[in-house]
Amino acid sequence: MTNIEYDNKVFLAPMVRVGTLPFRLTALHYGADLVWTEELVDKKVIGSIRKYNTATQAIEYWKGDRLIFSTHDDEKGRVIFQLGTADPDLALKAALTVKEDVAGIDINCGCPKKFSIQGGMGAALLTNPDNLKQILTNLVQNVGLPVTCKIRLLDDKEKSIELVKMIESTGVKAITIHCRTKEQRSTTPAKWEEFKEIAQVVKNIPVAINGDVYSWQDIPRVKEMTHANSVMIARGAQYNPSAFRKEGLVPDEEAIKEYLKKCVQVNNVYQNTKYVLLTMATDPKFTRSETYRKIQKAKSALALW
Repeated sequence: MTNIEYDNKVFLAPMVRVGTLPFRLTALHYGADLVWTEELVDKKVIGSIRKYNTATQAIEYWKGDRLIFSTHDDEKGRVIFQLGTADPDLALKAALTVKEDVAGIDINCGCPKKFSIQGGMGAALLTNPDNLKQILTNLVQNVGLPVTCKIRLLDDKEKSIELVKMIESTGVKAITIHCRTKEQRSTTPAKWEEFKEIAQVVKNIPVAINGDVYSWQDIPRVKEMTHANSVMIARGAQYNPSAFRKEGLVPDEEAIKEYLKKCVQVNNVYQNTKYVLLTMATDPKFTRSETYRKIQKAKSALALW
Protein backbone atom coordinates (compact mmCIF):
# COMPACT_ATOMS: atom_id res chain seq x y z
CA MET A 1 0.00 0.00 0.00
CA THR A 2 1.14 3.55 -0.74
CA ASN A 3 2.37 5.28 2.40
CA ILE A 4 1.04 8.82 2.73
CA GLU A 5 1.78 11.17 5.60
CA TYR A 6 -1.40 13.05 6.54
CA ASP A 7 -0.07 14.61 9.74
CA ASN A 8 1.16 18.22 9.90
CA LYS A 9 0.29 18.88 6.25
CA VAL A 10 -1.62 21.44 4.20
CA PHE A 11 -4.20 20.15 1.71
CA LEU A 12 -6.06 21.56 -1.28
CA ALA A 13 -9.76 20.92 -0.70
CA PRO A 14 -11.99 19.14 -3.22
CA MET A 15 -13.87 21.78 -5.22
CA VAL A 16 -16.31 21.03 -8.03
CA ARG A 17 -15.12 22.34 -11.43
CA VAL A 18 -12.15 24.04 -9.78
CA GLY A 19 -10.10 21.05 -8.63
CA THR A 20 -9.24 19.82 -12.09
CA LEU A 21 -5.69 18.88 -13.08
CA PRO A 22 -4.18 22.32 -13.88
CA PHE A 23 -5.47 23.86 -10.66
CA ARG A 24 -4.12 20.95 -8.60
CA LEU A 25 -0.73 21.33 -10.27
CA THR A 26 -0.78 25.06 -9.51
CA ALA A 27 -1.55 24.40 -5.84
CA LEU A 28 1.35 21.94 -5.66
CA HIS A 29 3.62 24.50 -7.33
CA TYR A 30 2.83 26.94 -4.53
CA GLY A 31 3.40 24.46 -1.71
CA ALA A 32 0.34 22.26 -1.10
CA ASP A 33 1.37 18.90 0.34
CA LEU A 34 -1.59 16.89 -1.00
CA VAL A 35 -4.32 17.85 -3.46
CA TRP A 36 -7.87 16.51 -3.58
CA THR A 37 -9.65 16.04 -6.89
CA GLU A 38 -13.12 17.44 -7.37
CA GLU A 39 -15.75 14.89 -6.30
CA LEU A 40 -16.46 12.27 -8.96
CA VAL A 41 -19.47 9.96 -8.62
CA ASP A 42 -18.83 6.22 -8.63
CA LYS A 43 -21.08 5.36 -11.60
CA LYS A 44 -19.44 8.08 -13.66
CA VAL A 45 -16.00 6.57 -13.04
CA ILE A 46 -16.84 2.87 -13.47
CA GLY A 47 -16.29 1.71 -17.04
CA SER A 48 -14.05 4.61 -18.04
CA ILE A 49 -11.08 3.79 -20.26
CA ARG A 50 -7.53 4.73 -19.25
CA LYS A 51 -5.46 6.42 -21.96
CA TYR A 52 -2.05 8.05 -22.13
CA ASN A 53 -1.93 11.42 -23.85
CA THR A 54 1.43 11.56 -25.63
CA ALA A 55 1.11 15.29 -26.30
CA THR A 56 0.57 16.35 -22.69
CA GLN A 57 1.98 13.26 -20.91
CA ALA A 58 -1.24 13.13 -18.89
CA ILE A 59 -3.09 9.96 -17.99
CA GLU A 60 -6.74 10.34 -18.89
CA TYR A 61 -9.91 8.38 -18.17
CA TRP A 62 -12.56 8.61 -20.89
CA LYS A 63 -16.15 7.47 -21.35
CA GLY A 64 -16.96 7.80 -25.01
CA ASP A 65 -16.02 11.36 -25.95
CA ARG A 66 -16.15 12.63 -22.37
CA LEU A 67 -13.05 13.13 -20.22
CA ILE A 68 -13.83 11.91 -16.69
CA PHE A 69 -10.51 12.38 -14.89
CA SER A 70 -6.93 13.23 -15.72
CA THR A 71 -3.67 13.20 -13.80
CA HIS A 72 0.01 13.77 -14.46
CA ASP A 73 3.37 12.61 -13.12
CA ASP A 74 3.82 16.05 -11.56
CA GLU A 75 1.20 15.13 -8.93
CA LYS A 76 2.11 11.45 -8.60
CA GLY A 77 1.94 10.31 -4.99
CA ARG A 78 0.18 13.52 -3.96
CA VAL A 79 -3.28 13.37 -5.54
CA ILE A 80 -6.24 12.13 -3.49
CA PHE A 81 -9.25 10.97 -5.49
CA GLN A 82 -12.51 12.09 -3.91
CA LEU A 83 -15.40 9.75 -4.55
CA GLY A 84 -19.11 10.41 -4.31
CA THR A 85 -20.89 7.19 -3.43
CA ALA A 86 -23.72 5.59 -1.48
CA ASP A 87 -22.88 1.96 -2.25
CA PRO A 88 -19.97 -0.12 -0.86
CA ASP A 89 -19.61 -2.24 -4.01
CA LEU A 90 -19.80 0.65 -6.46
CA ALA A 91 -17.34 2.62 -4.34
CA LEU A 92 -14.82 -0.21 -4.56
CA LYS A 93 -15.30 -0.67 -8.31
CA ALA A 94 -14.75 3.03 -8.93
CA ALA A 95 -11.71 3.17 -6.66
CA LEU A 96 -10.14 0.14 -8.33
CA THR A 97 -10.71 1.78 -11.73
CA VAL A 98 -8.30 4.64 -10.92
CA LYS A 99 -6.18 2.86 -8.32
CA GLU A 100 -2.89 2.81 -10.25
CA ASP A 101 -2.91 6.58 -10.81
CA VAL A 102 -3.91 8.06 -7.45
CA ALA A 103 -2.27 8.13 -4.03
CA GLY A 104 -5.42 7.65 -1.97
CA ILE A 105 -9.21 7.53 -1.95
CA ASP A 106 -11.38 9.99 -0.03
CA ILE A 107 -15.10 9.53 0.53
CA ASN A 108 -17.23 12.66 0.32
CA CYS A 109 -19.47 12.81 3.38
CA GLY A 110 -20.05 16.53 3.31
CA CYS A 111 -21.56 17.73 0.04
CA PRO A 112 -24.92 19.38 0.85
CA LYS A 113 -26.10 19.67 -2.75
CA LYS A 114 -29.53 18.23 -3.59
CA PHE A 115 -28.11 15.84 -6.21
CA SER A 116 -25.79 14.21 -3.67
CA ILE A 117 -28.26 14.01 -0.81
CA GLN A 118 -31.10 12.59 -2.93
CA GLY A 119 -28.74 9.86 -4.10
CA GLY A 120 -27.72 9.03 -0.52
CA MET A 121 -24.24 10.46 -1.09
CA GLY A 122 -22.32 13.35 0.43
CA ALA A 123 -23.87 14.80 3.58
CA ALA A 124 -26.60 12.13 3.50
CA LEU A 125 -23.99 9.67 4.76
CA LEU A 126 -23.63 11.68 7.97
CA THR A 127 -27.03 10.41 9.09
CA ASN A 128 -26.57 6.93 7.66
CA PRO A 129 -23.52 5.78 9.63
CA ASP A 130 -24.17 2.08 9.02
CA ASN A 131 -23.88 2.55 5.26
CA LEU A 132 -20.86 4.83 5.65
CA LYS A 133 -19.18 2.20 7.80
CA GLN A 134 -19.77 -0.46 5.14
CA ILE A 135 -18.37 1.80 2.40
CA LEU A 136 -15.23 2.69 4.34
CA THR A 137 -14.62 -0.85 5.58
CA ASN A 138 -14.99 -2.33 2.11
CA LEU A 139 -12.49 0.16 0.71
CA VAL A 140 -9.99 -0.17 3.57
CA GLN A 141 -10.00 -3.95 3.28
CA ASN A 142 -9.94 -4.26 -0.50
CA VAL A 143 -8.66 -1.24 -2.42
CA GLY A 144 -5.01 -1.38 -1.43
CA LEU A 145 -4.70 2.40 -1.04
CA PRO A 146 -5.00 4.74 1.96
CA VAL A 147 -8.64 5.65 2.57
CA THR A 148 -9.87 8.87 4.19
CA CYS A 149 -13.14 10.76 4.43
CA LYS A 150 -14.30 14.34 4.70
CA ILE A 151 -17.30 15.12 6.86
CA ARG A 152 -19.32 18.06 8.16
CA LEU A 153 -20.50 18.71 11.69
CA LEU A 154 -23.82 17.28 12.81
CA ASP A 155 -26.30 19.50 14.65
CA ASP A 156 -25.79 17.37 17.76
CA LYS A 157 -22.17 17.49 18.94
CA GLU A 158 -22.43 14.12 20.67
CA LYS A 159 -23.52 12.53 17.41
CA SER A 160 -20.52 14.09 15.69
CA ILE A 161 -18.30 12.50 18.34
CA GLU A 162 -19.94 9.10 17.81
CA LEU A 163 -19.49 9.50 14.06
CA VAL A 164 -15.75 10.21 14.13
CA LYS A 165 -15.18 7.34 16.56
CA MET A 166 -16.95 4.99 14.14
CA ILE A 167 -14.99 6.35 11.16
CA GLU A 168 -11.68 5.84 12.95
CA SER A 169 -12.68 2.25 13.79
CA THR A 170 -12.93 1.35 10.07
CA GLY A 171 -9.18 1.73 9.58
CA VAL A 172 -9.11 4.97 7.60
CA LYS A 173 -5.85 6.93 7.64
CA ALA A 174 -7.26 10.41 8.33
CA ILE A 175 -10.46 12.44 8.72
CA THR A 176 -11.14 15.99 7.55
CA ILE A 177 -13.85 17.94 9.34
CA HIS A 178 -15.51 20.89 7.62
CA CYS A 179 -16.56 23.00 10.59
CA ARG A 180 -20.09 23.70 9.42
CA THR A 181 -23.30 21.66 9.31
CA LYS A 182 -24.85 20.64 6.00
CA GLU A 183 -27.34 23.53 6.24
CA GLN A 184 -24.66 26.16 6.79
CA ARG A 185 -22.90 27.96 3.96
CA SER A 186 -19.65 29.88 3.80
CA THR A 187 -21.28 33.04 5.13
CA THR A 188 -21.63 31.29 8.51
CA PRO A 189 -18.40 31.39 10.54
CA ALA A 190 -16.73 27.98 10.85
CA LYS A 191 -17.14 26.39 14.30
CA TRP A 192 -13.49 25.96 15.21
CA GLU A 193 -14.26 25.53 18.92
CA GLU A 194 -16.54 22.56 18.19
CA PHE A 195 -13.85 20.96 16.02
CA LYS A 196 -11.50 20.83 19.02
CA GLU A 197 -14.01 18.97 21.19
CA ILE A 198 -14.81 16.43 18.47
CA ALA A 199 -11.30 15.85 17.12
CA GLN A 200 -9.82 15.12 20.55
CA VAL A 201 -11.70 11.81 20.75
CA VAL A 202 -9.84 10.55 17.65
CA LYS A 203 -6.76 8.92 19.14
CA ASN A 204 -4.76 7.21 16.40
CA ILE A 205 -5.10 9.10 13.12
CA PRO A 206 -4.69 12.74 12.04
CA VAL A 207 -7.71 15.02 11.91
CA ALA A 208 -7.60 17.95 9.49
CA ILE A 209 -9.65 21.12 9.82
CA ASN A 210 -11.49 22.82 6.95
CA GLY A 211 -13.41 26.08 7.08
CA ASP A 212 -12.29 29.74 7.17
CA VAL A 213 -8.61 28.94 6.67
CA TYR A 214 -7.65 31.18 3.78
CA SER A 215 -3.86 30.96 3.54
CA TRP A 216 -0.72 29.55 5.06
CA GLN A 217 -0.58 32.59 7.34
CA ASP A 218 -3.80 31.43 9.07
CA ILE A 219 -2.41 28.00 9.93
CA PRO A 220 -0.50 28.77 13.18
CA ARG A 221 -3.58 30.43 14.66
CA VAL A 222 -6.04 27.70 13.71
CA LYS A 223 -3.72 24.98 14.94
CA GLU A 224 -3.18 26.74 18.26
CA MET A 225 -6.93 27.22 18.74
CA THR A 226 -8.07 23.77 17.62
CA HIS A 227 -5.08 21.40 17.95
CA ALA A 228 -5.82 20.22 14.40
CA ASN A 229 -3.15 17.92 12.97
CA SER A 230 -3.47 19.29 9.44
CA VAL A 231 -5.29 22.01 7.52
CA MET A 232 -7.36 21.93 4.33
CA ILE A 233 -7.78 25.15 2.33
CA ALA A 234 -10.73 25.68 -0.03
CA ARG A 235 -11.93 29.21 -0.87
CA GLY A 236 -8.62 30.86 -0.05
CA ALA A 237 -6.90 28.65 -2.61
CA GLN A 238 -9.70 29.16 -5.11
CA TYR A 239 -9.26 32.92 -4.86
CA ASN A 240 -5.47 32.68 -5.14
CA PRO A 241 -3.70 29.29 -5.32
CA SER A 242 -0.55 30.81 -3.83
CA ALA A 243 -2.44 30.51 -0.50
CA PHE A 244 -0.04 27.65 0.24
CA ARG A 245 3.11 29.84 0.08
CA LYS A 246 4.84 30.28 3.43
CA GLU A 247 6.15 33.59 2.11
CA GLY A 248 2.64 34.94 1.48
CA LEU A 249 0.38 35.49 -1.50
CA VAL A 250 1.68 36.50 -4.90
CA PRO A 251 -0.31 39.13 -6.85
CA ASP A 252 -3.49 37.82 -8.53
CA GLU A 253 -2.11 38.35 -12.03
CA GLU A 254 1.02 36.32 -11.21
CA ALA A 255 -1.06 33.44 -9.82
CA ILE A 256 -3.29 33.56 -12.90
CA LYS A 257 -0.30 33.37 -15.23
CA GLU A 258 1.05 30.35 -13.35
CA TYR A 259 -2.35 28.65 -13.59
CA LEU A 260 -2.53 29.39 -17.33
CA LYS A 261 0.89 27.79 -17.82
CA LYS A 262 -0.46 24.59 -16.25
CA CYS A 263 -3.57 24.78 -18.45
CA VAL A 264 -1.40 24.94 -21.56
CA GLN A 265 0.82 22.13 -20.26
CA VAL A 266 -2.13 19.72 -20.00
CA ASN A 267 -4.29 21.23 -22.79
CA ASN A 268 -7.15 22.03 -20.44
CA VAL A 269 -10.52 22.74 -22.05
CA TYR A 270 -10.95 26.49 -22.25
CA GLN A 271 -14.45 26.49 -20.73
CA ASN A 272 -13.06 25.04 -17.49
CA THR A 273 -10.04 27.35 -17.60
CA LYS A 274 -12.27 30.40 -18.00
CA TYR A 275 -14.57 29.29 -15.19
CA VAL A 276 -11.67 28.84 -12.78
CA LEU A 277 -10.08 32.15 -13.75
CA LEU A 278 -13.30 34.02 -13.06
CA THR A 279 -13.68 32.37 -9.64
CA MET A 280 -10.05 33.17 -8.79
CA ALA A 281 -10.29 36.89 -9.44
CA THR A 282 -11.93 38.59 -6.44
CA ASP A 283 -9.83 41.71 -5.80
CA PRO A 284 -11.98 44.72 -6.88
CA LYS A 285 -8.94 46.36 -8.45
CA PHE A 286 -8.34 43.29 -10.57
CA THR A 287 -11.99 42.74 -11.50
CA ARG A 288 -12.01 46.23 -12.97
CA SER A 289 -8.83 45.62 -14.95
CA GLU A 290 -8.40 45.10 -18.67
CA THR A 291 -7.07 41.57 -18.00
CA TYR A 292 -10.27 40.61 -16.21
CA ARG A 293 -12.46 42.00 -18.99
CA LYS A 294 -10.38 40.03 -21.48
CA ILE A 295 -11.05 36.82 -19.53
CA GLN A 296 -14.78 37.56 -19.42
CA LYS A 297 -14.97 38.03 -23.18
CA ALA A 298 -12.73 35.08 -24.11
CA LYS A 299 -14.24 32.49 -26.43
CA SER A 300 -11.12 30.32 -26.87
CA ALA A 301 -8.05 29.22 -24.94
CA LEU A 302 -5.86 31.54 -27.01
CA ALA A 303 -8.01 34.54 -26.08
CA LEU A 304 -7.36 33.89 -22.39
CA TRP A 305 -3.70 34.82 -22.76
